Amino acid sequence: MHKTLLVVGIGTGNPEHLTVQAINALNRADLLFVPDKGAGKGELAQVRREIIARFVTNPQSRTLDYAVPSREVSNPNYARSVDDWHAALAAQFAQLVDTIPQGRAGAFLVWGDPGLYDSTLRILERLKHTHAVRVEIVPGITAIQALTAAHGIALNRIGEPVHITTGRRLGPVETDTIVMLDGQAAFAGADPDLEIFWGAYLGTADEIIISGRLGDVAGQITQTRAMARARHGWIMDTYLLRKKG
Repeated sequence: MHKTLLVVGIGTGNPEHLTVQAINALNRADLLFVPDKGAGKGELAQVRREIIARFVTNPQSRTLDYAVPSREVSNPNYARSVDDWHAALAAQFAQLVDTIPQGRAGAFLVWGDPGLYDSTLRILERLKHTHAVRVEIVPGITAIQALTAAHGIALNRIGEPVHITTGRRLGPVETDTIVMLDGQAAFAGADPDLEIFWGAYLGTADEIIISGRLGDVAGQITQTRAMARARHGWIMDTYLLRKKG
């Protein structure tokens, strides 16, 4: 008999980002898995607990916390460090799956959307060789949607493409470009005449947005990021770069 794993997108930190589909999925789960990313990131786990307290009415469900191992950022081989990290998480996920009763369901509460720059689905793929599991995915609101809503802009221009990348892979901007997972402020090295629409803690009470000519606001964004990270202990931000006109 298969166990069911519900991978539920919970949006960018605002409990009201949850869809009706997501709420129904969480209430199907016997176990709700909450990641603990260690000191300084307790707020991320707390948001998940608030979502569970607010929306989960199934009296049979219970919450199970698990510690998230750190990726070895000092490893110069980025691909290898990520693979090793995923292997460690897969071993941990296997233990979580073992706690689910046969024929029942467990749920992972995934920040944003499970299909966009999140590793949960890739890690669960590793378990299909050793565990009889069925994976169901519930999409969530992404930082991209929250960013464009906060700035009151459309993501794409008429008939034009949009490129989505990471700060690590940001190169010359030829078309409208969304940048995610930028821990190194890669925008600082981009063409200063680009427009930037930047946001952090999008959709929440702590939301910060800045926009303008990159050369004029890059310093402000860098300083704001540093202050916000120091205040919260973590930061999630994303931005859109585009040529004027």
